[in-house]
Amino acid sequence: MKSRYLVIFFAAGSGLILTSFAEVNLLNTNLENKAAYIPAQCYTDTIDSRGRVHNPCYTCHTQPVRPNQINDSDLQLSYSFPAFATHNFWRNLFVDRTTRVAAISDQEILHYVRQDNYLGADSEPILAKRLRNLPTAWDYNGDGAWNGFIPDAYFKFDQEGFDRAPDGRYTGWRAFAYYPFPGTFWPTNGSTDDVLIRLAAPFRSDAAGQFDLTVYKINLAILEALFTEQDVAIDPVDENRFGIDLDKDGQLTTATRITYDWAPLEGRNMRYVGQASALQQQGQLHLAARLFPEGTEFLHSVRYIDLDGSDNPQLAAHLKELRYGRKAFWMSYADLRELALNEEKENHDFPDRLRQIIGDPERGIANGQGWVYQGFIEDASGQLRPQTHEENVFCIGCHSGIGATSDGIFSFARKLPAGQAHARGWYHWTQKDLHGLPEPKVKRADGTIQYEYSYYLQQNHSGNEFLINNEVLRRFFNADGSIKPDQLSALHEDITLLINPSPERALELNKAYKTIVEDQNFIQGRDPNVAPATSSVYADVEQDQPTGVVSPISTLGISNDPAATLTTHYYVSILGRAPDAAGLAYWRNQIIQNQEQGMDVKPVFQEMAISFFNSSEYLGHNTTNEQFIADVYLTFFQRDPDEAGLTFWLEALTRGVTRNEVIISFLFSSEFTEFMQALGL
Repeated sequence: MKSRYLVIFFAAGSGLILTSFAEVNLLNTNLENKAAYIPAQCYTDTIDSRGRVHNPCYTCHTQPVRPNQINDSDLQLSYSFPAFATHNFWRNLFVDRTTRVAAISDQEILHYVRQDNYLGADSEPILAKRLRNLPTAWDYNGDGAWNGFIPDAYFKFDQEGFDRAPDGRYTGWRAFAYYPFPGTFWPTNGSTDDVLIRLAAPFRSDAAGQFDLTVYKINLAILEALFTEQDVAIDPVDENRFGIDLDKDGQLTTATRITYDWAPLEGRNMRYVGQASALQQQGQLHLAARLFPEGTEFLHSVRYIDLDGSDNPQLAAHLKELRYGRKAFWMSYADLRELALNEEKENHDFPDRLRQIIGDPERGIANGQGWVYQGFIEDASGQLRPQTHEENVFCIGCHSGIGATSDGIFSFARKLPAGQAHARGWYHWTQKDLHGLPEPKVKRADGTIQYEYSYYLQQNHSGNEFLINNEVLRRFFNADGSIKPDQLSALHEDITLLINPSPERALELNKAYKTIVEDQNFIQGRDPNVAPATSSVYADVEQDQPTGVVSPISTLGISNDPAATLTTHYYVSILGRAPDAAGLAYWRNQIIQNQEQGMDVKPVFQEMAISFFNSSEYLGHNTTNEQFIADVYLTFFQRDPDEAGLTFWLEALTRGVTRNEVIISFLFSSEFTEFMQALGL
């Protein structure tokens, strides 16, 4: 690959300075690493020096949720690579960057990450202008024009998360808040990021083809209902305008929710509104649960870590990468099933055959499931440039062929639920950051619910896939490797305790990544380790070498099931454990039955709480009155008791008030009622 660098950067009193573009030749589509679609994380040595087994693999390689048919949970058990891929080509993991990192001052790196390399002084995307004045070295097909995505977002958001151009027009992009995926994309592992979604023009237009914000918001809510498979709250809207019963109440009135009711084999369908509705009826656009319609786009910016005035991590103005995806064509449930079966057969019949990735640097690469992906990354001067073909192939390993994604995408299925989140989950991290966000829960394949990040720590015994995040180890683990229960309890209330780095670590990781930018050797890895990861990452593995994991585990995505969430909370706060499958199913069904019959659900909570607090399992702990009160506060108020409250209830118990009477008092309190309402119960 030929590269030609112009003016690069220099250190001055004010720090590292961005200057002109460095050109890279995109005409070469040969791959140095023909297995570049296999991520570096897959080479982690999962058995440590103590003989303890780590399992970071389950987050990606897991049982799928339909219509994803790729069940690759068996990959947790062995390094099941083609023969070519048994050598680890991600050599940057083994580079010692200590000296180079030490040579960059904190002032210099902060100055660098605070320089906006996306918008120019005229508030227009810098890269867009460059692509319209295309360098010959970037013109893959030689037609003088860039035929791929041209960045058109401004990252200027209104109170509903919509991106607005300098003249106030809507770009179509909308930011949403989501639970960060475990591991690599936690800021503590080196990057901040955000995600925007844009539906195709018909979803943003009324029946006459004119832009209509109400139409767009409703269609996004319909899409959210299809992915959560639950009802989604919306602003009041007159259904007569669209002739569609959005809330499925059997009449056209004012709707305040999108009701999820999609079972086409039973004659139950849903429809988009506006111009998209007509195209859907004509068969030109499609709708199905957990599938995006044609033309859906995602924009994912990966950024350095900046620090605010209180030294808290925040999104940096400076982008490391801009990642783009577009759904080019529809694949039905049957298509995806056939694709999965074909892939399974090929893996069985030709285990050493490498994937053939179709695409080029200019138009992006196809994932085989209807999506095209394209990326832009820093050149040596810090400006964004198109990725080479091999750099783009890097993206495919995560966006296809694994069980964890929903229609090839990670983020949207992890969106904060509309009924519980600020601004219904439609906002950018610059408008409200991650502080105070409670820990998400996930449903396991056995039906139980777990705190997602706590479960990750328990299974992986580390804060990242490479097992090299010592800061998380110190925060959450004792010297003997056991986890700190008090830290997990705090994590339940605020995920930043885990996912945010200290200021020192943030700057160190910024500096480490900056050295990779200087070297422009992203095809050898783009993970910002400072010291070599030789003790926890393999340079070579034996084909089908066991990982040490005995039985695969699977999580089936974020749980937005209020009944299951509250039942799980009772088990954890009272009994100190996750629910067994039978217990979860029983109590969840009791709650749902009352809901469906229009009955108050509190009697179920009362029965469950009294049953748990009077069980032999709880009584066997020989709990003191003080600990009992603490457990009751945690169960009903999700907090520790205040001093006055603790004193009051201890005195009440001394006077002869029974524990069951205490439970009932808490159950019918306004604070617990508010908690139930926030859950949607």
